[in-house]
Amino acid sequence: MNDVLLTLSKSPAARNVLGALKLPIPLPEPLARGDGAWVARPLEGATVVLGGAGKAELLPAITGALAEAGATILVDDDARVAALRDAAQAHARPVRADVADAADARDRIQALVFDATGIETVDGLRAAYEFLHPRVGRLARSGRVVLVGRERASDAGAQANAVRAALVGLAKALAKEIGKKGATANCVAVAPGAEGRLAPVLRWLCDPRSAFVTAQPLAVTARAKLPGGNGKAASTPYVRPLDGKVAIVTGAARGIGRATALALAAEGARVVCLDRAEDSKDTSELARQIGGTALLVDVTAADAPAKILEALGERGVDIVVHNAGITRDKTLARMKPEHWDAVMAVNLAAVVRITDALVPRALRDGGRIVCLSSVSGIAGNVGQTNYAASKAALIGYVDALATQLAPRGITANAIAPGFIETRMTAAIPMMIREAGRRLSALGQGGLPEDVAQAITFLASPGAQGITGSTLRVCGGALIGA
Repeated sequence: MNDVLLTLSKSPAARNVLGALKLPIPLPEPLARGDGAWVARPLEGATVVLGGAGKAELLPAITGALAEAGATILVDDDARVAALRDAAQAHARPVRADVADAADARDRIQALVFDATGIETVDGLRAAYEFLHPRVGRLARSGRVVLVGRERASDAGAQANAVRAALVGLAKALAKEIGKKGATANCVAVAPGAEGRLAPVLRWLCDPRSAFVTAQPLAVTARAKLPGGNGKAASTPYVRPLDGKVAIVTGAARGIGRATALALAAEGARVVCLDRAEDSKDTSELARQIGGTALLVDVTAADAPAKILEALGERGVDIVVHNAGITRDKTLARMKPEHWDAVMAVNLAAVVRITDALVPRALRDGGRIVCLSSVSGIAGNVGQTNYAASKAALIGYVDALATQLAPRGITANAIAPGFIETRMTAAIPMMIREAGRRLSALGQGGLPEDVAQAITFLASPGAQGITGSTLRVCGGALIGA
């Protein structure tokens, strides 16, 4: 069922009428999403203001990453302009100071990016306030704020770790404030030695394709070995980054699975679309549409791993997306044993059995595993003890897999969607559905494409620095925050 308030918000006439009547109806801001395949310069024409505290040692890398994406770079401090000019000019982009009283200071800003790696004390946090305070009001609709800091570490000291945690709280709270204009705020923590893996992550967070990801902390680490064995990072492809890759998506016939298969294929992957025989028509049509392969298998069947291995053949697989999942909702006191068993069989046991078969025999070095968890697995939900347990288990599963597979350069991550407009959520009672949409920073539900874009990013070479993580694609939902 369509979101009526979001539909109204797209009509200037409706907005004017509601404004004139002064009705207390908050209309969500339509999100600017990226269409089609990835492009070389997704930030072409966008104005990005950069700032930093102390040495701000990552600013040159941040400047280069966003200039390569096509952004026009402004800097918060005249003294930094000269130091960052070379990084921007390498991609034919200028750098100039963002002067508060200049005529162009009234122009809208598409992104604010702050390098907080130099902050080690409570007093130092004032620099983040001083950067954001005069500029956040100039942030454009569907704009972006990204805070870049260091990960917490046992040898960093109590005050430094407190400051690093403060940045996460700042980003989450700011996301709630700017969500009404469709803007997002996120925080990235960079581990020592992982600086070279930051650029693709930062680029994606500023890209329109991350429109429903907000109030999230992302950790960039050197945990997963770089593919190739020489320890050197190859240049990251941003156009058709999955060319030559083979992907398998379970539960591909509809919803998030279908959107994921389409997105992966758009970036060059050959996709094996797996679903049950009951969904053969939808699965086969999707496979034909994207030039992939249909594989009709019940993931809970004893021979499912063998059939998948046979379908993949000697070439093997690069990307495994465990999307298939079911719900059988009842309060625990009323839940029948078969309801518990069915959810565990599809959502968890099948994931483990199939992964155990693929990892040693088919998953190639440098590969990707992405499991679909849920905000219910983080926060719990009434009537979903079976579902929440299965989805929480996947969060622990990918963390363990990440350590196990890191020497092979394979990453393992989970995606935790919030309220996504699918056939399943359309069946939810109206009042609960409305609450699910509005209880988020962005005031609306997401689309299957939002989840698919996050999966595609985690499947790309540029996500080598993210592993063992759970990324919420929830619009900054209050549930589980």
